[in-house]
Amino acid sequence: MDRKDSKKSTFLKNLITPYRMVIINEETFEERIQYRITRLSLLLAALFSIVALVSLVFSTIAYTPLKEYIPGYDSSELRKQAVQNLFITDSLITLYNQNLQYLNAVRAVLNEEISFEDPELSEQSLQVENQDAPEFISSVPEDSLLRVLVSQQDKYNPDLKSSNITLETLLLPPALGPISQEFNPEEGHYAVDIVLEENTPIKAISDGRVIFAEWTAQTGYVIILEHSKGILSVYKHNASLSKEQGDVVQGGEVIALAGNTGELTTGYHLHFELWVEGYPMDPKNFFNFSEE
Repeated sequence: MDRKDSKKSTFLKNLITPYRMVIINEETFEERIQYRITRLSLLLAALFSIVALVSLVFSTIAYTPLKEYIPGYDSSELRKQAVQNLFITDSLITLYNQNLQYLNAVRAVLNEEISFEDPELSEQSLQVENQDAPEFISSVPEDSLLRVLVSQQDKYNPDLKSSNITLETLLLPPALGPISQEFNPEEGHYAVDIVLEENTPIKAISDGRVIFAEWTAQTGYVIILEHSKGILSVYKHNASLSKEQGDVVQGGEVIALAGNTGELTTGYHLHFELWVEGYPMDPKNFFNFSEE
């Protein structure tokens, strides 16, 4: 025990034994500066220097742009840009899927391959009594029932007054107002233009599902409904849409507001198209758009 105590005492004594460090002029041997130091003070000074150096390096890297050059460092700006790119990519994918769904639905209708099976849209729900219909429905049955027979070899034949297509579905006019442009297949106008005041409610002609509801450059806000029995209704130049793609709507439900949007518009009106089993039909044969 005496040896251990002696060694320990000697070690401590060596740590605190004072030394003198003198700086002299090499030519004249004149003493310039002298320091009184110990081994302990040298160890403490070295430790402090290391801690200071580490702190300086950490602060330089953590609080300056140099941190972005460290491999594996996640920059906040890069992270923000990556999140924005992710949202843009997701939006583009969603838009692509919506356009693909719309094109497939329209292609199926035009190729007479449409199949509309939905338990919520049963035949009973389509056979609505006149007294249950909205007030703007004409009381004349011929104005609301698709019973026109059209014999046509060409889908774009202007003679649409006879056909082997017979439908008993009750249809409601989308809006009431004067007609500014008639149905004219020879000029490529497969619709009627109904003059309306701004933000007039546009209503679904029957129960169905929204297969397209987007903005287009030429025709503004457009919404297309797919109904039973191969019926497709198209509403263009709307001010706004109240339904989205995939929504199920009921006959007479407001789906949009009349507007004057798109490059091809000529004023506040509704461009309304009616397609049956892939054939463009004259809506005036099935609806009474008069407000009387």
